[in-house]
Amino acid sequence: MKDQSKTKQELLVQKAISFILLVSVFLLLNIPLSVIAKDSKYKTTPLLNNGKKWRIGYYEGGPYINYPANLITLVKGLNELGWMGAITINTKKNPTDSRVVWDELSKAKSKYIQFVPDAYWSANWDKTVRVKNTENAIKRLQSGDIDFMVAMGTWAGQDLANNNHSVPTMVVSASDPVQSNIVKSAEDSGNDHVHAKCDPTRYINQIKLFHNMFNFKKLGIVYENSVEGRSYAAIADVEKVAKDRGFEIVKCEAPASGVEEKESVKAVILCHEELAPKVDAVYVTVHRGIVSEHMPEILAPLYKHKIPTFSMRGPEEVEKGVLLSISRDMFVSVGKYHAGIMARIFNGAKPRELNQIFMDPKTIVVNIKTAEIIGHVIPPAFLKVTDKVYSGVHPEVKSRN
Repeated sequence: MKDQSKTKQELLVQKAISFILLVSVFLLLNIPLSVIAKDSKYKTTPLLNNGKKWRIGYYEGGPYINYPANLITLVKGLNELGWMGAITINTKKNPTDSRVVWDELSKAKSKYIQFVPDAYWSANWDKTVRVKNTENAIKRLQSGDIDFMVAMGTWAGQDLANNNHSVPTMVVSASDPVQSNIVKSAEDSGNDHVHAKCDPTRYINQIKLFHNMFNFKKLGIVYENSVEGRSYAAIADVEKVAKDRGFEIVKCEAPASGVEEKESVKAVILCHEELAPKVDAVYVTVHRGIVSEHMPEILAPLYKHKIPTFSMRGPEEVEKGVLLSISRDMFVSVGKYHAGIMARIFNGAKPRELNQIFMDPKTIVVNIKTAEIIGHVIPPAFLKVTDKVYSGVHPEVKSRN
């Protein structure tokens, strides 16, 4: 019986490997050549804005660990294209604080661009502050002293991707710009001055891979029941795959905005305690309550019930104890992509004209210590195709099991 079980498991893993390889080929081959050619019409050559530097502003809903990383890789991409000098920014003390990054960027040397010190807005995930920030940012954009906006995240995209201004706006790091009503479609932003990176199949492929590997019947998912919350958790994509594959989604609602971070973390922990006895897998979504330093408490109920987990966000959470995810190249490819978009806009392209569909390189990442804790044996054949293998988790997590 053990041999049969092992054989079945290995077959599932091989199926998953084949799937991810096929997906990778599909993504590489299905970016329309006409779209690529359309982007290549516009240069990325550094130039001034009628003799003056391009003035850049920044807007976000609140601190999130992906935001500084996206901003830094964007700047590195601009450096490679010759728009600015190299700059080193240390975010270790405040990994989620983009203000630290922005303050450093405002001092950066460049003949062509300026990151305007006071053109920075963050609502700290407070809905009241968000309303005020939107009003102030729009007024500033209407005044004409800002030439380009980086709208970081879903809230930012929703607040700035509209007809209340005409300043070129590039939406970065939004989970699903289409589902969250930021853009009309993945192919068309709907506004001449708006561009938003889209990966229409990203979360669908994640869920399919996870299901291929574990063939779960009940998938647990924690999310905030709001337009933004459902977008962050890719609820529409999960529901689509669930319908196609015939598994059940067991949902648990937890607030992500309008509350203190500690309340959001507590709500996620309570949800995991509720879900763990009911499900046979959990999709760890993008949620304000999923915080690195609290991963021991967040994952403990799932470890206790031997539940396999998949991180929507990526390797950072696998390193902290989630079982597996899709690895990215630390936003390097995304940064180069966004730098190219910005440079082309400065060279005369309308944001709406440029390709919004971008799939960055992806491979599998796994935590073998987590696999041991939940009693899942990972075959050597699977480890050979992983990009990263983590072998440890927080001591606090280990002590809970």
